[in-house]
Amino acid sequence: MADNRDKRQYVRTPLRTTILLTHDSFGEILVKTRDISQGGVFLVTSELSMPPVGTIIQGQVQDDYGERPVVKMEIVRVDPNGIGLKFIE
Repeated sequence: MADNRDKRQYVRTPLRTTILLTHDSFGEILVKTRDISQGGVFLVTSELSMPPVGTIIQGQVQDDYGERPVVKMEIVRVDPNGIGLKFIE
């Protein structure tokens, strides 16, 4: 019998903040996060057209959390509610 438990490497933490995404296909857009982990983030993009899995985009937190570096991320999942991104070091 298959084991259907979640195989995620990192624990997700609910987080609601705004991120500025940048990519040639859409320019700059503001989106909300749903959750974050040490390895990535899920962004709520339900009404927006996003590039396909494998695309590298840049993001920067817009809320006042101190340092706000621009982070490179890879789209690893697209679903009707949004996109899952993996942080690239």
